[in-house]
Order: sequence, then structure tokens, then C-alpha cells
Amino acid sequence: MADRIPPKLPATRSAGHVYLDVPYAEKNAAKALGARWDPAVKRWVDPRPPTAGLERWAARPPVPELLPGEDRAFGAGLFVDMVPSSCWFTNVRTCVSPQDWERLRRMITGRAGQRCEICGAGEDRRLRRRLEAHERWAYDDRSGVQALRRLICLCSDCHLSTHLGYANVTGRAEQALAHLRAVTGMTEAQAWRHAEEAGDAWTARSAQLWTLDLSMLTDAGVSVSRVEEAADRRDAARSSLLLVVHPPQVSSARKAPATAGGASLPDGKPPAVPNVSPRTSGKGEADR
Repeated sequence: MADRIPPKLPATRSAGHVYLDVPYAEKNAAKALGARWDPAVKRWVDPRPPTAGLERWAARPPVPELLPGEDRAFGAGLFVDMVPSSCWFTNVRTCVSPQDWERLRRMITGRAGQRCEICGAGEDRRLRRRLEAHERWAYDDRSGVQALRRLICLCSDCHLSTHLGYANVTGRAEQALAHLRAVTGMTEAQAWRHAEEAGDAWTARSAQLWTLDLSMLTDAGVSVSRVEEAADRRDAARSSLLLVVHPPQVSSARKAPATAGGASLPDGKPPAVPNVSPRTSGKGEADR
């Protein structure tokens, strides 16, 4: 899909309003203090600046639409893109502040024209389809460096297909593969073969620890402050996976199932590989 770059929005102010960088998790707190949502630009604003309490979300300059060293043709199309096990649940969002993530998310969706860069779908709350950010990584086997090369806007359906291991462990592998086939035109056999090849690549990459290169962000003025050492990330990833497969029980009335998608964790440890072959009926490992 050709890149569609909309006009730049003002960095901090428009028509008497002051724009804010409000993370999604903090939107209710900002709203309670007087912030208002502007649907035209999909952004929170201070309608009567300065409003006491809203200064914590004061907008910073926009992130450049092309990040330093970013290759927007890298990793084109829809394909299964499983990250090594040492990097499960480690992504750009977990490595930057909530405010910086909001700046990045807004840039990523804005430059894509509020459309998925693969299938062209827009956000649709009725269908529970969202727009999400996904990272494309380049792997240097000799140096053990996993370098960020592109940030891409995906709809939640394309994102699920991309992270087939996660779809698998949450019981949605068939849904993810069906969307993969619909977008790419693959036959069922071709989709399974593609998934198995992606699993083989994941197994090989997961045999070593990777060092993350996020210079594409730091060179754009985004602070990266929470990148753990590779060995620590592997342990943290396994702990996070346990929470996905065995969610905390909120209440007896709404008790979560013991497993998701039938995946089992013998001795409290996740299985070693993301098994996504037809023989497993959707049981296996998560890639994120």
C-alpha cells in the first residue's frame, strides 16, 4: 500500500485549545480534570488552557514521520513474524514512557491515514477492530543484534495473524490463519507451510539471546529507559506468558479458565517452541 502522509497537525495548540499527550490508560484521569477528546484529530485537548492538573500531559513536539534510519519498505505485506523467546512481551511500548508511546502511536496511525498499512481496514469499534503499532526487526546472527527497522500501523486482525504464536496460545490460531489466507491469497496448505517455516525460524533465533538496537527511536528524541538485559528479558517473558495462559482469577463469578487455547504449562514452565502445526489443534507457545 502506498504511503499516505496527511498534513502535519500543530504541535501544541489549535483554535485556542492546547493539545495533550494523554496515554490511553490515563484518559479517565485527564477527563476528570477537564480534558476533552477532539474526534477530528483523535487527540485530547485542554479546552481552556491552562487548566490546573493537566500540565502533566503537556504535549511535546511531534515525532518525525520518518524516523532516523527507518525503512518503510522493510517487511512489506502480511506474514507470520514471531520474535525470539528472549523478546516476548518486550516491544517499543514497554521500553518508552507512556507519553512518548502516545506520541509514537499518534504518528504511526496518522501517517498511515488511520488505515491498516497491509489490508487497508480502518478502526471499527462495532467489529472490535483497532489500529495497533507493530515493529519490524532485522536480525544479525553474527552479532546477536535485533535492530528496529520499521514501525507499521496494523489493524488488530493483521496484527493477530502476524503474531501467530500469541494467537495460538489464546485459542485464536484458526482465526489468525483465516485472515492470513484472506489477505494474501494463500491456500490452507500454503498458510500452514508458511506457519511451520516461521516456527522453524523462531526456534533457531530463540536458541540465542539478542541485544535490542532501538537507536531509531533515540535518534528521534524518544527516550528509551526500560530495556532489560537479554537474560533478564527471557525470564520476564516466561513470567508474562504464564499470566496470559493462566490469567489471575478476578472473582468466582467470572472465573478465568485454567488454560487459554488448551495450552498446558507442565511444572509451571511454558513449552519450548511455538507449535502451530495442524496436528496440535491450536495448542502451543506464544511469540509475544
